[in-house]
Amino acid sequence: MRTEGDLIKINDWLIPLSWIYGMGVGVRNQLFDMGFLKQRAFDIPIISVGNITVGGSGKTPHVEYLIRLLKDIVKIGVLSRGYKRKSKGYVLADLDTPMRMIGDEPCQIKRKFKDIYVAVDKNRCEGIDRLTSDEETKDVDVILLDDAFQHRYVVPGINILLVDYHRMIIYDKLLPAGRLREPMKGKNRADIVIVTKCPKDLKPMEFRVLTKSLNLFPYQELFFTCIDYDSPKIVFEKESTHESHDKVSPWSLLQGKNVMLLTGIASPEQMHNDLKSHCCSITPLTFGDHHHFKPKDTEKINNVFAAMPAPKIIVTTEKDATRLAELEGLSAEVKAALYYLPIKVRFMLDHKEKFNTKIISYVRKNSRNSILVKRKDEDKPKDSYHTGNGVRTISFRDN
Repeated sequence: MRTEGDLIKINDWLIPLSWIYGMGVGVRNQLFDMGFLKQRAFDIPIISVGNITVGGSGKTPHVEYLIRLLKDIVKIGVLSRGYKRKSKGYVLADLDTPMRMIGDEPCQIKRKFKDIYVAVDKNRCEGIDRLTSDEETKDVDVILLDDAFQHRYVVPGINILLVDYHRMIIYDKLLPAGRLREPMKGKNRADIVIVTKCPKDLKPMEFRVLTKSLNLFPYQELFFTCIDYDSPKIVFEKESTHESHDKVSPWSLLQGKNVMLLTGIASPEQMHNDLKSHCCSITPLTFGDHHHFKPKDTEKINNVFAAMPAPKIIVTTEKDATRLAELEGLSAEVKAALYYLPIKVRFMLDHKEKFNTKIISYVRKNSRNSILVKRKDEDKPKDSYHTGNGVRTISFRDN
């Protein structure tokens, strides 16, 4: 049975370097807390989704959950730094923007949600300024900051911290001995903490133990989510001779087959364990997180798959599919057999509506341009927001 924190590996011999790293991070956080490093608030709802660990904790699926929750009632802008992109400065994505210009995750989001704004900028303050003032995007109602928990120059209205169940921060150490970006007390900045990637069979006692171990403040809300896999999708639809699998279980595609699990993500172990009981065998082919595939990688993929016994199939993640779709040199056999499994998050303990209500209520009370503003004016709440002559923090805690 898998337990919380089971994927954490501590390099004890690097702990002295972690102390030095921790002092540097601590000084930086103190400079923000004391006001020497300036933070900016904006007159628009801003929801930040991030973590305090290196590697995947489910940021993109949770951002996508927020998009699905809000896209029919407000105009959404997603702002990311565009990790490992080949461009500089501010870039507003359209449907034809190459992945290399904005990064794999923003590219994935834009192609799935065509009617929202997706932009990248390492300087989040400048990115917010552009989204809210440029003619083509100034009707934006709410901005979702992807992977911005450490970007303290922006004051978000809601700060959501994601904690991977399998890499619980209470058991981890600071870089480079562990994978923490900052000391665990950094979690105190969060308004909402979500323990992600939880096993679906967690017992009530385990929820209580996790809740106690995180030791949150009364102003912080705790939620738990797990991963659901959606129907498999063909990466190269034109090249494939397979029938569509849009309405079938992801597991039926794997039954009786030998699977190459092709990943370039931070934590492929979760997917490997989820798939292994549904197929004959798994041949893992693992690359680093956000890996840019090169010709030698293409050759390796082709050769490994060609050597596998039939019947066989390739399964990858949605994020990897974005990069693989632009990769040249894949064999016809690989293209015909390459699928990705989209994932969605599901709130546990029947807390979905509780979370949704908090998010929608915050956006409704503070939205600038949407139909929600009219509803807000009609309701005339006592704490309605007025811009006045300056900018104040639109805070979830204020609401």
